[in-house]
Amino acid sequence: METSGGIRASLAGRYASALFDLARDERQIDTVSQSLDRLKTALAESAELKSLVASPLVSRDAAGKALAAVAPTLSLDPLSNRFLGVLAKNGRLRQLSDVIRIFGHLAAEHRGETTAEVISARPLDDDQVAALKAQLGARVGRDIRIDARVDPSILGGIVVRLGSQMIDASIRTKLNTLATAMKG
Repeated sequence: METSGGIRASLAGRYASALFDLARDERQIDTVSQSLDRLKTALAESAELKSLVASPLVSRDAAGKALAAVAPTLSLDPLSNRFLGVLAKNGRLRQLSDVIRIFGHLAAEHRGETTAEVISARPLDDDQVAALKAQLGARVGRDIRIDARVDPSILGGIVVRLGSQMIDASIRTKLNTLATAMKG
């Protein structure tokens, strides 16, 4: 994972940093984090919303209006709602997933947590996330925030990135290692 300085230098990082700074100044970091988590879930579950955010064919104005219509159903806080309007107006909605991820890293860092990026072949249940948090927390001696993603291409197992460390226990990697060993 990049350092927070490196993260902040990217386009998505600049937007996430601006949102984070506003949220911190207004003492709304947790509220904005919760709104962005709901938005992240909605993006993962709704092909239409994902398409709206990713499509260069949707005008900035139309995208802004569509997101403004969706915001109340997601119970987004006013700051997050205004921020989405800015992203739409500036034609930067394609950066939204990265902005959400980076904001999460900044908020976790602010709370003194370490973020572990976790990739699994299927969604982890609450018990699995809690066990993973406990194991990783014991390993690094800090509170852990899990940033989970699903990637079926790993076939099974899990990949964990914690700072500069990476633990790859995916079936895909094990099969690739076996195939390489068999080639001699």
